[in-house]
Order: sequence, then structure tokens, then C-alpha cells
Amino acid sequence: MSGKLYGVGLGPGDPSLMTVRAVEVIAEADVIAYHSARHGRSIARSIAAKHIREHHIEERLVYPVTTETTDHPGGYQGAIDDFYAEAAARLAAHLDAGRTVAVLAEGDPLFYGSYMHMHKRLSDRYDTEVIPGVTSVSAAAARLGTPLAEGEEVLTILPGTLPEEELTARLAATDAAVVMKLGRTFTKVRGALESSGRLGDARYVERATMSGERLAQLADVDPESVPYFSVAVLPSQVDAEPEVRELGEVVVVGTGPAGPLWLTPETRGALAAADDLVGYTTYLDRVPVRPGQLRHGSDNRVEAERAEFALQLARRGRRVAVVSGGDPGVFAMATAVLEVASEEEYADIPVRVLPGVTAANAAAARAGAPLGHDYATISLSDRLKPWEVIAERLHAAASADLVLALYNPGSRSRTWQVAKARELLLEHRAPETPVVVARDVGGSGERVRIVRLAELDPAEVDMRTILLVGSSQTQVVRRGNGEDVVWTPRRYPDA
Repeated sequence: MSGKLYGVGLGPGDPSLMTVRAVEVIAEADVIAYHSARHGRSIARSIAAKHIREHHIEERLVYPVTTETTDHPGGYQGAIDDFYAEAAARLAAHLDAGRTVAVLAEGDPLFYGSYMHMHKRLSDRYDTEVIPGVTSVSAAAARLGTPLAEGEEVLTILPGTLPEEELTARLAATDAAVVMKLGRTFTKVRGALESSGRLGDARYVERATMSGERLAQLADVDPESVPYFSVAVLPSQVDAEPEVRELGEVVVVGTGPAGPLWLTPETRGALAAADDLVGYTTYLDRVPVRPGQLRHGSDNRVEAERAEFALQLARRGRRVAVVSGGDPGVFAMATAVLEVASEEEYADIPVRVLPGVTAANAAAARAGAPLGHDYATISLSDRLKPWEVIAERLHAAASADLVLALYNPGSRSRTWQVAKARELLLEHRAPETPVVVARDVGGSGERVRIVRLAELDPAEVDMRTILLVGSSQTQVVRRGNGEDVVWTPRRYPDA
């Protein structure tokens, strides 16, 4: 009969943190296998050393390369793939001979470990058991003596080998994080932490629970001193000491048309970092509640007052996120904030605007690609501009054969604008011109329909609806699944 394969997690380095089951498996195994670099030393073997006996057959799996170059025709990956195949074949020979094989792994065998490459090649052919181990993530948090994540906080674990921009985006968007595989990636990781505004919170842990352990503020660490076996930690922000600032800032963020799926990483980071959230209550409800963060909700019709309140908070050193739906610069809060911020008394307060997915883009994506060519965006609300101006712009855009994205088409107090707009547009467009009627895109009440312009019914339009009116070139095509899609060609025909 074939032998049994074990993947044995040894924990972060201190032999006393090995589990009882790990010790039992090592004692019972016929073969002890472990990875090492070409210098021959193995951290995994050193952790388990006192449990390895003379009767054990030792299989040292020596990497052909680590960080150096190789002349393998397949490059680094080719050399490593060949190594894993050869190592798996060696272990398979023992298993075929009926021997029990224990593959040692620092930390946990299936968490960024080398054992997993043996597991993927052998576990479908042999009886296999994985013995979990304490990860370096858990060890680092324990040595720092700080919670990693609490309550509804999100913990993100990242390899430092990711591109710096990707690291920055993910660090900005999460509550807590651990970045693995530092060493040569440390400078890049530090840059990502700084760009995401998280460097001041970052801690550094080197060789947790092992000889030579080092704990430090990450910002103070010399990059030349950082080994591979170190991690960067952004611990839980619950109960964190608030940063004392003489002058805060206002960040105007767009939450997209609906819930969390529509947020950008940059927006997530700004919302997480804010001391105060200011906004229309409906939009604030889209943002998760965070301990210690203050929320200031208000009615949708007090934009100027809301903007001034946010700037006053920033004047007192608060970091404020003004929450807007869609994109804050499209019929939304960015203009209101910048208008007030242009007054002399607020001129020194930093203001940033972060983009969001607009209602027009969201609706267009649901329908196909109706905005594939030139288009104009017009609000049908006559609350801030006279209807005569709206009518003039509708005529101009329609006569230019632009696709139209019509925001704020109707409400309980504005019931005639859609019918009037339809009448004006029919002077320039054919009755069969496709119109996308999109309501509550991304929300629980989402409904997207494609109708003919002549059949557009004002009764089905409200403030949660956006209308996309096609040009003379916009097409409606029924796909094989029976669904209609709308698209506007990128090429416009010659006159």
C-alpha cells in the first residue's frame, strides 16, 4: 500500500509554538522533507530539529534559484517548475514504497508556503493530511500586542511582490492589513503605505518569535536591514489614538449609483480615514459605520450649508469626507463645496475631489454601450436654472445628433418636464429612437428598459431614474439570449 503524505505546519519559528499534532506526525513519519536554498540551511528543519531522529530519512529539497538569475530556457519560472516536478517525483517514490512522508513548512502549509506545490502535485494520488500551523500574521500581531481586526473591520493580507500602485490601492481601501514577503520589496511597500496615507500607522515585525526578532515603527526602518522573513502590519483602527492636526481637510467622494460594489479603492480609503462623514442621509447610509467616526446627515436640499459645515469641521483639524452619490462633480456636491471653499475665510483648507461612477455610465453599462460616441449630459431640473435654458440646450444637443444623458428627469413636484422634453426631441429624432429608462441602477429596485422615444411614458420616471436618448446612429440588437442591447457606433457616417 502507498504511504501517507503530511503537510506539517511548524508555526512562525519558536519550536514551542508547534502543535501537538505536528510533533506526533513528525515522530511517526518515515521521511522528513524540507525545502532549503543552495546554502543548505533550512529554517523549517531548525524549528523541528529536536523531533528529528536517526531513523528518519531526510529529503532536502534544494531550490535551484532564489533571487539570482538562471540560464534555464524557461527562465526563473521554468527552473522552479522543473524543481517542483522533480521534488514531487522524489516524494512519490517514497510514498509508492509505503513510506509516510512529512513535508515541513514554516507557518501554515497552505498559506504562502512551499508545501502547497507538493500538495497540488501529489494529494490527488495519495492519502494526504495537512496539519495547520500558527501563521506569521498571527505571530506578528501577538508580538506587537495589538488586535489585527475587530468587529466588522476588514483584514487584507498582501504579498509585497505586487506592483506598487496595486499595493497602494488595496492599502487605501482596507481597515487593517499585513504585507508579507518584504526583503527586497520593502522600499516599494513603504512607498505604497506613504501614498495611501497609512505610513504613520504601519508597524514592522522581523522574525516574529525567532532569534533576532525586531519590532519597530515601519517608517523608522532602514531598507537595507530588512530580511525576507519580516512583515508590515497595519493593525486595527478601533481605539486608535486620533491624529492631532491644526488644520484638517475636506475630501468630496463619489459613492457611485448604489452600494459598496460601486466604490473605487481610493474612495474606500478616504471614507475609512475620515473623522467625520457629511452628506445627504440616503448617501451616508451606503457607507459602513466605523467606530469613532462621526456622521452628519442632512436633507438633500441644503448643499451650501452642508459644504460650509464640512469646511468648518476641517478648520478645527478634522479630516472630513463629504459623501455624494454618483460622481461628485456631475450635478453633485463637488461644486457646492468648491464654491464655499473659494471664499476667503476657507481658502487655506485643503479640498480634494475623488471621482465616482456616474449614473449615466452605470445605466449605459447595464444597457450595453449607448454612450459609445459623442454625448451630452443635461439636467431636466428647473430648480436651479429656468426651463427656457433647458429647452434651448435640448434643441442644440438634439440638432447636433448627440446621444443625451438626461439627469433629474422628474420628481413628485416636477411632473411635466419629461413629456415636454420628449416633444422637443421628437422635432429632431425619429419616433423609434431608442431610449434607455434606467431606475435605481445597482440598487434593490433596479429596472432597466429600452423603449421607443415616441412611447416614453413620463409616469414611469422619477428622481431615481436616468434617461439615455440615442442618436440617429444608435442601434438596438436582440442577442441570442433574447435580451436587447443598445450601442452607438464609434464611427459616424460621412455626410
